[in-house]
Amino acid sequence: MRENRLVSLDVFRGVTIAAMILVNSSGDDAYIQLKHAPWHGWTFADMVFPFFLWIIGVAMVFSFRKRFEQGTDKKKIFLHILRRSVILFALGLFLNAFPFFNLSTIRIPGVLQRIAVCYFVASIIFLNTKLRGQIVWTVIVLTGYWFLLKLVPVPGFGAGALEQDANLALYIDQLLLKGHLLFTTWDPEGVVSTLGAIATVLFGILTGQLLISDNVKKKTFWMFTGGAGLVLVGLVTNIWLPINKNLWTSSYALYMAGLALFIFSIFYFVIDVKGYKNWSKPFAIYGVNALFVYMLSVFATNLLMIINIGGTSLWDSIYKNLNLSFSGPKNASLIFGIASVLALYGVAYLMYRKKWFIKI
Repeated sequence: MRENRLVSLDVFRGVTIAAMILVNSSGDDAYIQLKHAPWHGWTFADMVFPFFLWIIGVAMVFSFRKRFEQGTDKKKIFLHILRRSVILFALGLFLNAFPFFNLSTIRIPGVLQRIAVCYFVASIIFLNTKLRGQIVWTVIVLTGYWFLLKLVPVPGFGAGALEQDANLALYIDQLLLKGHLLFTTWDPEGVVSTLGAIATVLFGILTGQLLISDNVKKKTFWMFTGGAGLVLVGLVTNIWLPINKNLWTSSYALYMAGLALFIFSIFYFVIDVKGYKNWSKPFAIYGVNALFVYMLSVFATNLLMIINIGGTSLWDSIYKNLNLSFSGPKNASLIFGIASVLALYGVAYLMYRKKWFIKI
């Protein structure tokens, strides 16, 4: 692994990407924990995307700090932020359009698009504020989004509507992106719900600020207790504003940031403080090219869906054979997901051996 890296962050990123691939590859017949919650509530699958956004916030602190130390001025850093955000958004549009590129119905939101927007907004906040300002912005985004969902009237339903077919995020998505959403009327990576996702990145930034301090015991303690505290706050606020991944509610942002911080504190203590690293190397290898591996997984899935053998997609053919071999769709789904994780690890390992580290 490259020197001067926070190894636990690479490992945590690698674990998160492996989980994301497992969830995305498992299909509709997966075990319930590998499927997103239909609406309110959460499953294991609902943890992976917020964890990745939180990691982006943590990594941002170290990346920008290095640029500041090298004497890079704010204008150049801003141009870097803008360039990276545009490239990520464009790559997301490409993956959504592939292979037919029907621009009249292309889905505009998406995972990479949300990463691009969250990265851009959070980077600008980080670039122009100190720690206190970042805390203030996190509170403003969380409370502001809460008030929007609870107080702004939805035509035909009134204020505070949070049903799957009646909420502010759905209304705005239909208003701005009708015909370009994942589903007919709404999108899990829509416009308004991106506010909650931005807060998730900001929580990562606050963690990064803690990690650059010198007192190892103190920051380990605060990450552990802070994570547990945020989990508790998320569960309490769930009483008034349900934890909901599709809406990325403020309670969901709090709860998932707390889980990410709590779990990462254990990774940090075991790997970077105590030095137990050997077991973690496969995940660290996954983590250093995380975005590329994720994009490759989406591209490969799309290919499997469009390649036909005897009138059946290769994806369906694989599942049919796995069903026969492993007694049922849930086991077939799990085996396919694990096989996808292992196959893509082979790609990540080859890239690591060749020292190919792809940055966007």
